[in-house]
Amino acid sequence: MAEGDRDQERTEQATPKRREDTHKKGQVAKSREIPSVAILGGVLVFMYFNASDLLRKLMSMTSTILSRAAVTPLNAQDVLPLFASVAGGVLVMLLPLFLVVVTVTILANLLQVGFIFSAEPVLPRLGKINPLKGAKNLFGPRAWVELTKNTAKICFVGVVAYLSIRSEIPGILPLMAQGPWQVLSFLGTNSFVILGNVCWLLLVLAVGDYLYQRWEHEKNLRMTRQEVKDEHKQTEGDPLVKGRIRRLQREAARKRMMAAVPKADVVITNPTHLAVALRYDAAFMSAPVVVAKGAGHVAERIKELAREHRVPVVENREVARVLYKLVDVDGAIPENLYRAVAEILAYVYALRNGRVG
Repeated sequence: MAEGDRDQERTEQATPKRREDTHKKGQVAKSREIPSVAILGGVLVFMYFNASDLLRKLMSMTSTILSRAAVTPLNAQDVLPLFASVAGGVLVMLLPLFLVVVTVTILANLLQVGFIFSAEPVLPRLGKINPLKGAKNLFGPRAWVELTKNTAKICFVGVVAYLSIRSEIPGILPLMAQGPWQVLSFLGTNSFVILGNVCWLLLVLAVGDYLYQRWEHEKNLRMTRQEVKDEHKQTEGDPLVKGRIRRLQREAARKRMMAAVPKADVVITNPTHLAVALRYDAAFMSAPVVVAKGAGHVAERIKELAREHRVPVVENREVARVLYKLVDVDGAIPENLYRAVAEILAYVYALRNGRVG
């Protein structure tokens, strides 16, 4: 069967088990654009509140380096401590920014897919190094979608950046006659405006990409009817096997029920179609209990066993019909039948004691 034919047959929605299995494997609807725009937004917010402080620290560090460079001999013994001091200062200065990037990245992924821990995507597989499969992925529909998406994103970002800076272009040439602080202020302000507008654009594109990823994920999860049937067999069991198990269970229950007939005190019949065996032990039971019941062939077998073991068989159509309908095997009789059953048991006990002719 061709790949296209299999795709056309995937008309069934994914079952909960299919979704759970793919989730455990790390196969979820996830957009890579959302973490990217989250990082950009987080960096912009951080720089909005801390850019001035970072600039002052950077200028102070630069001044220190330049002042020490003039008196530091060019040998490893003196240069290495200077390098370590500079690297440590840069790390401390950028550590809050790193924490912001890591935090927003984790949150962006958690918001998309929740907490997932799966080693499945990174396990080594021979299929991953298959050149034919790699070529198919490289030139497949998904690759073209990604190419189109990235090309459109670059074009949109370029247009937004141009529109954001267009009104400031006449002010670029006069910067040549201004001081460093004016140049840095101009560049910082306009860069923040451009990146802010780009961030909003990327957010819209990220939401669209996430919706597309969900649609594609749902499409890939769809199942054929045969897959649904096979999964049902795996989870619920083969209907033929389950039917055989139920038959065996019924046969075992019937054998246990028939084994209880010889211990019964009386078998009540209607008289041809139904038979209900009762047992009552005043020391252990609050009411008589149905130990066996049946209709048709089972009823005949109950009566045969009762006669073989000299258990009295009493005809009472109404009581037999109500007991058969309302009381399960090993269940006590209802209160509304206490009087009628008590009369039958009294008759049986009198018959057993020879008081009934």
